[in-house]
Amino acid sequence: MESTFKELGDKASVLDFDPKCAVVGGGVEDIYGEDTATEDQLVTPWTYSVASGYSLLRDPQYNKGLAFTEKERDAHYLRGLLPPATSSQQLQEKKLMNSIRQYQVPLQKYMALTELQERNERLFYKLLIDNVEELLPIVYTPTVGEACQKFGSIFRRPQGLYISLKEKGKVLEVLKNWPERTVQVIVVTDGERILGLGDLGCQGMGIPVGKLALYTALGGVRPSGCLPITIDVGTNNKQLLEDEFYIGLRQKRTTGKEYADLLDEFMSAVKQNYGEKVIIQFEDFANHNAFQLLEKYRRTHLVFNDDIQGTASVVLAGVVATLRLVGGSLSEHKFLFLGAGEAGTGIAELIALEISKKTKTPVEETRKKIWLVDSKGLIVSSRKDSLQQFKKPWAHEHEPIDNLLDAVKAIKPTVLIGSSGVGRTFTKEVIEAVSSFNEKPLILALSNPTSQSECTAEEAYTWSKGRAIFASGSPFDPVEYNGKVYVPGQSNNAYIFPGFGLGLVISGAIRVHDDMLLAASESLAGEVSEEFFEKGLIYPPFSNIRKISAHIAANVAAKAYELGLATRLPRPENLVKYAESCMYSPVYRNYR
Repeated sequence: MESTFKELGDKASVLDFDPKCAVVGGGVEDIYGEDTATEDQLVTPWTYSVASGYSLLRDPQYNKGLAFTEKERDAHYLRGLLPPATSSQQLQEKKLMNSIRQYQVPLQKYMALTELQERNERLFYKLLIDNVEELLPIVYTPTVGEACQKFGSIFRRPQGLYISLKEKGKVLEVLKNWPERTVQVIVVTDGERILGLGDLGCQGMGIPVGKLALYTALGGVRPSGCLPITIDVGTNNKQLLEDEFYIGLRQKRTTGKEYADLLDEFMSAVKQNYGEKVIIQFEDFANHNAFQLLEKYRRTHLVFNDDIQGTASVVLAGVVATLRLVGGSLSEHKFLFLGAGEAGTGIAELIALEISKKTKTPVEETRKKIWLVDSKGLIVSSRKDSLQQFKKPWAHEHEPIDNLLDAVKAIKPTVLIGSSGVGRTFTKEVIEAVSSFNEKPLILALSNPTSQSECTAEEAYTWSKGRAIFASGSPFDPVEYNGKVYVPGQSNNAYIFPGFGLGLVISGAIRVHDDMLLAASESLAGEVSEEFFEKGLIYPPFSNIRKISAHIAANVAAKAYELGLATRLPRPENLVKYAESCMYSPVYRNYR
């Protein structure tokens, strides 16, 4: 019974935790159905107690601030602890947005939102959902990159779990220190390759925290079901090691067997503590670990790497949507990548799989339509012996070429994709070249944050004379060229991973299959309507993201059932409606 009760104070009020909302001694009115997705994980539908009075106002999960009614203030010992005025959630939201807009510096907005999340969880998510296009660049890229760089200086209150080498041999105990027992999604990083900013060590925690905020806001996964984790094995960032405010281990990064053993202990402990159906999302691991970890655990755990698989899925969706603008089938196009790391090879492989699926051609053949350029030039078969394992499938027969411009001229791609992490590498000459043999070249400058983007939106439109179809990883403002306004698309993983994760949760999936990623891509591509194409957009606006996520979740869940990987039985009749019914709502609940 201990696991169903959480004592937080002497004066306890009971909040109803029965997913069917039976009233047991009073509680919170659950009219949203968001708990049904984890119903079978509960020990028993029951009630648990949370603090009243002063402690309640400091519990972000239940605090409503001035929105507590007169009746609630009496029932929960709040009388006198709040000013006499009452406020609606809508008025609170209006006041906070006005306040946030006063800040000129994005990092100040980030800190204000973090403070709100730590004080009033539902209001934070209400703000984020209702103002997603305005706040997404603050809680995620590009501002989250700066937040990670300065994490030690702005650190106020810990979020998530920090598992360092000091906890080796005790990882399961550390997981048990986390108060929630029904965790659905873990986002974990070791901080070695944060966005395009490099090794930020323990300060990479900003990424799991930000990703999980989007799992809730955009995908409807309950905040209590989300757990951010940083695995701290040190850092090779000399500047951080010398920074007096650095919050991580002050040592060089551990590698080899000691690193592998810690990760293995972590993966085993997660499964032991949370079961088979918890999603473990690897985030911002360096290439040499990312591919190895995904390959090692994909058959034993429900693992997902957003840098490899999420990026691939969202880019494939953009490419599929673009076909309706430029014509032809996917197999008729030729792809050239700058960057052959996690993102580049992940995208390339998923495109090759989609072509293979559509044309019934072996994937070994469809890979030949895709060329990659790394720091040493075009990846060709004469380089095969010196290539890392994950690059070898892309080594095709061709004479060596040592730079991107010559590769563009030789390969003549219809789609140019940048995932290099190096800014301004799509030069004027490169874009003019790709535009010279394409009426409408698709140019995707995917590297984050904005400073690392291969080119800006303005450069793409200007140098292509307004003919390019452009999308980037981080957002760019609309561009006016020759009297026409072009709206650049954002090839943001946030389109995919929240809905993808929700699909895994609602189906009770136990493994991730590539066909689920293809299903997510096709679902997102189908959300782009003609009115968006007229503006040059290949992705739908984020203002509709919860509806989009529900459809992606339904498609992913359907594929899980089809592949026999779903455990939540029987299968719901209408998966879209079921997904929507399971989504977390940030609207305040009525306390009884």
